[in-house]
Amino acid sequence: MKLKKAKTIMEGHRETSMMWGYLAVITAAACWGTSGIFIKLIMTQIDIPAASLAFWRDTVAFLVFSCMSGLFRRHELRIQKTDRPWLAMMGISLGLFHVSWNLGIFLNGPAITTVQQAAMPVIVIVVARIVWQEAFTVRKIAAVILIITGTILVSGMISSVRSDVTAAGIAAGFSVPVTYAAWSIFGKQLSGRYAPEVVLTYAFGVAALVLLPFQFFMTAPFPAPLQTWLCFTGLIGLSTVAGFLAFAFGLKHLPAGVATILVMSEILFVSVYSYSLWGEMMTPIESTGAVLVMCGVIALLERRKLRLAED
Repeated sequence: MKLKKAKTIMEGHRETSMMWGYLAVITAAACWGTSGIFIKLIMTQIDIPAASLAFWRDTVAFLVFSCMSGLFRRHELRIQKTDRPWLAMMGISLGLFHVSWNLGIFLNGPAITTVQQAAMPVIVIVVARIVWQEAFTVRKIAAVILIITGTILVSGMISSVRSDVTAAGIAAGFSVPVTYAAWSIFGKQLSGRYAPEVVLTYAFGVAALVLLPFQFFMTAPFPAPLQTWLCFTGLIGLSTVAGFLAFAFGLKHLPAGVATILVMSEILFVSVYSYSLWGEMMTPIESTGAVLVMCGVIALLERRKLRLAED
């Protein structure tokens, strides 16, 4: 009887923990979904290059995360020598990702760029096949086909409805999942070894250093109006710090596969934000592409999710 009661209590705690995990990951998706909104507002309010905005975002985020690490993770800041190259590559890819992301938002809009970002698993699968000799299964092949097809539809390459599709927009759109995949692959090498705040401190610091030399050839974005500073504060506080911390908290309570699927809700949040603010809507072809991308990602992760849930 006592054993049954203890088991019931444990199951209750597990369900409560998972509920907090679900809430945290969905919160992270909602926060990350605001990134494109703030970036578009900033880039329309002031004349700031994508690389300059990425630099200032990474610099301020580095300062915030370094303060948090200094206060709460002071004894965990030391990185092993073997991990430093991975951390450096992670920071470099993060800086390049933010430049690509800013360009994608400015040229294609938040909703389309967010869907294009979701094509990242395809690159990870290909790299995993080449580097780690991971097998191509029927599920993976089907998922890759769905994601690639969906990304092409969303990019507007075959759309006759939109007249604002440019070669630069298409290139920027496809660079987003490539640089995002690089960030994920290098970050995978550090997964579980260090606290998230510590990894993010160094990653954002390296990203800022990588983009620093380019700032000498760009016009400083100062002074800026008050509404621009408010948008930048939201980009750092809500889209960056709150989003990353909420996702890190969610991963402590959910399997990684479940969290990755849940975070796909970012596409829905961005669509709602974009429509509410600018009336931005995807065409039927682009909406079909978004559905295909989401189905591909879910199909890719479903088996892993079930296996981890059973564990």
